Amino acid sequence: MAVHVIKESRRCLQCKKPMCRLHGCPVETNIPEMIALFLHGDLDKAGAMLFENNPLSVFCSLVCDHEEQCEGNCIQGRKGAPIQVSSIEHYISNTYLDNADMTHAPLNGQSVAIIGSGPAGLTVAVKLAKLGYDVTIFEKMDKIGGMMRYGIPDFRMPKTILDRYEKKLIELGIHIRPNIDIGSVITIDTLLNDGYDAVFIGSGVWQPRKLGVKGESLGNCHYAIDYLLNPDVFHLGDHVAVIGSGNSAIDVARTAIRKGSRHVTIYARHQEVRASIREFEYAQADGVDFEFNKGVDEVTKKGPMVVDLNYDENGKLVSKGTPELVPADSTIIAVSQGPKDRIVSSTTGLETTERGLMEVDEDGRTTREGIFSAGDVVLGPWNVVQSVKAAKRTAAAIDQYLTQKREAK
Repeated sequence: MAVHVIKESRRCLQCKKPMCRLHGCPVETNIPEMIALFLHGDLDKAGAMLFENNPLSVFCSLVCDHEEQCEGNCIQGRKGAPIQVSSIEHYISNTYLDNADMTHAPLNGQSVAIIGSGPAGLTVAVKLAKLGYDVTIFEKMDKIGGMMRYGIPDFRMPKTILDRYEKKLIELGIHIRPNIDIGSVITIDTLLNDGYDAVFIGSGVWQPRKLGVKGESLGNCHYAIDYLLNPDVFHLGDHVAVIGSGNSAIDVARTAIRKGSRHVTIYARHQEVRASIREFEYAQADGVDFEFNKGVDEVTKKGPMVVDLNYDENGKLVSKGTPELVPADSTIIAVSQGPKDRIVSSTTGLETTERGLMEVDEDGRTTREGIFSAGDVVLGPWNVVQSVKAAKRTAAAIDQYLTQKREAK
């Protein structure tokens, strides 16, 4: 691994206008500087730079859509193979993680509650703790990570990295309260009454979206997020139909293959998948089959009733075929997720969009003062790096808000 990374690093041209950073990376990771520091033997300095810019660099290096982002914009890729930025970044970030310096500014007397420990919550927690805020993370599951732990299979991102990361959070002085669902026993008003100066909502999207067809409650029909939470408790059988074509659908299909299902087919509504090309190709390599331009009319005990979808040249649906049974032991619906409404329903003054997502301004301020939000609960199910991008901006807004409160006293 090290030899490969060094060889890849030496291929970097150190472009004056690095497209990998300027056009490719949503959080503008300074890739040329990272590589230069690494080649000069300053691995810790490179790791510190990455962590400062993106506290979740070690995770993004594994799960980002590099072919569309940094590597897809590498000038070396115009005539040959792009530099494997993801491998270099992961080697540096993963090596640096255990030795990372978790020092922070002196405590300033203000505290922040973070609801949810997914990508957005972890980013805000680290950024604010570094600035001297007393930070507590409230997580409804037993371990941190949110969708990174419970929605991304281990073969894509080992959970041991999250366990190591949690130790660094504790070193940073961040308090973690697992197995607590805000909105039931403890509400946001409880947090504010207990003296938290600001609250960040990063509760994610854990509510599976239905297809809206007959048969979704049958015993052989499941939702992607429920399956990915704990695949070992499901008995899918040999033939599995997966409805949807995003990353979650592909994660489900590849997991099912690994858990013993021999024939797994993904049914996509269009001629292409919504997931990244890399994930699509990995799924094909794993033996997952794909059927395109397919819709589902009904789910039955024997499998889904699938219809052909016909589109015009503008991509508009013009007609559907006759429903035909696709024999399957299990059908898994992976069309999207939305937020659960317990937090909003138990808190006055919070408004949501038509999709049920949190209503915020460009800096993550909600419609109630002192409450901020970012990540999937605002964007909808997207990806880790976009959550980090939004969360960094929101962390800065929280710091500005609380600084003004301190100065006003």
